[in-house]
Amino acid sequence: MRTIKDINIDGKRVFIRCDFNVPKDEFGNITDDRRIRAALQTIRYCIDRDCKIILASHFERPEPGKYEEKYSLKPVAKRLHTLLKIKNELYMAEDVVGPDAKAKAAQLEDGDILLLENLRYEAGETANDEAFAKELASFADVYINDAFGACHRKHASIYAITKFFDREHKAAGFLMGKEVNFFSKVLENPVRPFVAVVGGSKVSGKLQALNKLLDKVDKVIIGGGMAFTFLKAQGYEIGKSLVEDDLLDEANRIMEKAHAQGVKFYLPVDFVVAPEFSENTAVKYLPSQEIPAEWMGLDTGPASSRLFREVLNDAQTIIWNGPMGVYEMDKFSKGSIMMSHHIAETHATTIVGGGDTADVAQRAGDVDEMTFVSTGGGASLKLIEGEDLPGLTALETEW
Repeated sequence: MRTIKDINIDGKRVFIRCDFNVPKDEFGNITDDRRIRAALQTIRYCIDRDCKIILASHFERPEPGKYEEKYSLKPVAKRLHTLLKIKNELYMAEDVVGPDAKAKAAQLEDGDILLLENLRYEAGETANDEAFAKELASFADVYINDAFGACHRKHASIYAITKFFDREHKAAGFLMGKEVNFFSKVLENPVRPFVAVVGGSKVSGKLQALNKLLDKVDKVIIGGGMAFTFLKAQGYEIGKSLVEDDLLDEANRIMEKAHAQGVKFYLPVDFVVAPEFSENTAVKYLPSQEIPAEWMGLDTGPASSRLFREVLNDAQTIIWNGPMGVYEMDKFSKGSIMMSHHIAETHATTIVGGGDTADVAQRAGDVDEMTFVSTGGGASLKLIEGEDLPGLTALETEW
């Protein structure tokens, strides 16, 4: 994969698509700036080469055409300026491709940075609109995609924009290169035993990845809401727990494939169950075969945590994607936090998928103990599935 190092950017106008979709609290303060810090290497590389730099990112899902302060990238500009510690100017545009952005882009000097407003304020972004992409492309001579967390989407700033740059003027940033290399290296040639820990609410979102992983791993641990689809497929009572009835046959097929290929397949043996999902509800710790008909499982229990720790004990490579329960509520977060601790305590190469999984590792205080924490949940899943990422193929295409 061609990265920014492989092309000549000296003194040029460089458009960098970043992923600054960071979590904020109710007061608009950034609670985790890992994605901003991950982009610094590429940005500094451009500053050192006297480039004029235009940064662009989306943030959450605003209604196109409607400006709302809570979706603005202004807090990102402030944090970016603090982290970069630069003498040069960092400008914040009031719009995306409007008069303010164009005026500020025109006055950039060598080493200056302009951050455009939230790309999704414009309807053309998610529609992969070529006219909008052309306007974005007009800001620069060189296009760099460093937004790994968004490169599985065919959006204008990821896909259509690459049509306006030839192969000598477009490449991946350092973060993108690191993410793709890490995943492909681990998946192609893992040190064994190789364990996949797969959680999250639904089997449907992880189906392809699970099938792919069974061809590569030695053990699979299943947690989160998706575990109930497997338990129901085995004939157990799961009460009102989350389940995908249309995937019961598929769940059986996955378990049969694991058995046929000698892959050890582990499901939770106990759960934290409650009659409803709320902070004040009563909870019980019960074996997985004893969930009452009117109750639901919301987290893996302590016996499952001990079992999973034993399973991980001899692991040399661990890939983790998806929490073990509804971790957003403290009452049901223990299984996910314990899983994070167990993975961090191993001597294995540990890869944490982005999104919720990275959030759990952050809450558990284990991020520094992990070998690699991805910035992209959906994108890392697509890599595991062996699918082409639109943002990557577009960089190699001569239109």
